[in-house]
Amino acid sequence: MIQESKLGLDFNKVARARQSAGSIAGEVQNFVATYTTVAVERTLCRLLGIDGVDSNDVPLPNVVVDHLRSKGLLGEGAMFYTGNAMVETGLTPQQIAEEIAHERLDLTRLPVHPAERIQQALQPFIDDSLARIRGNRQRREDYIKTLGEGAKPYIYVIVATGNIYEDVVQAQAAARQGADIIAVIRTTGQSLLDYVPYGATTEGFGGTYATQENFRIMRKALDDVSVEVGRYIRLCNYCSGLCMPEIAVMGALEGLDVMLNDALYGILFRDINMQRTMIDQYFSRVINGFAGVIINTGEDNYLTTADAYEEARTVLASDLINEQLALLAGIPEEQMGLGHAFEMNPEMENGFLYELAQAQMTREIFPNAPLKYMPPTKFMTGNIFRGQIQDALFNQISIWTGQGIQLLGMITEAVHTPFMSDRYLAIENARYIFSNMKDIGNEMEFKQDGIVRNRARQVLDEALEILGRINGEGLFSALEKGMFGDVKRSRKGGKGLDGVVEKGSNYLNPFIDLMKGGTR
Repeated sequence: MIQESKLGLDFNKVARARQSAGSIAGEVQNFVATYTTVAVERTLCRLLGIDGVDSNDVPLPNVVVDHLRSKGLLGEGAMFYTGNAMVETGLTPQQIAEEIAHERLDLTRLPVHPAERIQQALQPFIDDSLARIRGNRQRREDYIKTLGEGAKPYIYVIVATGNIYEDVVQAQAAARQGADIIAVIRTTGQSLLDYVPYGATTEGFGGTYATQENFRIMRKALDDVSVEVGRYIRLCNYCSGLCMPEIAVMGALEGLDVMLNDALYGILFRDINMQRTMIDQYFSRVINGFAGVIINTGEDNYLTTADAYEEARTVLASDLINEQLALLAGIPEEQMGLGHAFEMNPEMENGFLYELAQAQMTREIFPNAPLKYMPPTKFMTGNIFRGQIQDALFNQISIWTGQGIQLLGMITEAVHTPFMSDRYLAIENARYIFSNMKDIGNEMEFKQDGIVRNRARQVLDEALEILGRINGEGLFSALEKGMFGDVKRSRKGGKGLDGVVEKGSNYLNPFIDLMKGGTR
């Protein structure tokens, strides 16, 4: 933890910025508390043990939720109706889902039983899911205790073949080369699917489908290679999009360690409705917090559409809002992989100093967070020699400022999907710099009123100002006006709004209190 600011930051301003971000997040949470979504309800079905597909390959959680939705009663919740059916029929949640799939059961036509009997019927299935997730968290902690882990910054690399079995080969190779976190990139467009595919998959475009079976296969492969290389290898996937909480719970049930779990990315860059996203992100983060999963928040994406120098304030403002939303969901700072990036135009004079200022500023403002630092992509040209230098500068700033998670840049970023040999060179580059410059951050100070200190103060001042404006009008309005990433979205537009419903008087979701209590 940083005891004092090397940048001379005014932490009274940081406190005021946090206060504004907390008010913004609190207003969002007041909205979230009164609504549910189809994704949240499908997640609850999964937490009750409902899995598999019907004769048309429709996932059974979708079958149950669509059944209630077609009756206009989803607001009462999948848990209420499933628990009531358990009392009436004596069937398990899985058997009830199968009966609905065969059109032999209508949940809405059964007599309503007392709330205490419904809760009593549900409790063993609630306990089983919580125990399984707790067990996975303990498994991770045991591995780290016995095998150890890589030093920070964790070296984070990507596999993206589209075939889970090929991904396993590449992931194990990357671990042997020195990677600490393996991210299995999700196939293009999966974030826009309002269901989760079932089973192992071998065909994907630009990535591999996120399914529970694929999670299980990759977790087993990384456990095996962890023992081989003598350090724990973390697994990352993506729970953003229309199935955010569902994928979060599948990851929790299969022992994933890191999740892309942003609050704003899907709104800005996938045009998913903001109301839907805010409701879904809350439950997904409750699950990730309980499971001990590090979330990544994706602020780097703003800089692919907006200028990295001019819009640095929006990255910091979003980090602060994401921090407050995560705290409301029970996620401790140690699990917040807040995002930022090395994305300034390399032709900019003193760009390295500006990048250094912003990375050090982010580290000081979030001293306990395993910050996720993203590599240069926007200005990679296909010149692999220049690209290697850009990535080396990025790696230097990371070790200098004590970043937590380093997604490595690849020399062929602008040419093709990187080869395994390109990834080897990227890991070699990072390991060389991380070792050779290990203590540079402890040795160097920043000049009083110099470029670095002045830049950090400027970004903080601008972030404080924009947070004040957002606090005055609300986050939804700010998104409509394009305050993040120069992208404007409508509160009633985008994908998925039809999957949002107001909670009814019988609504049940005991997992929120149980999981948030379990993170403390």
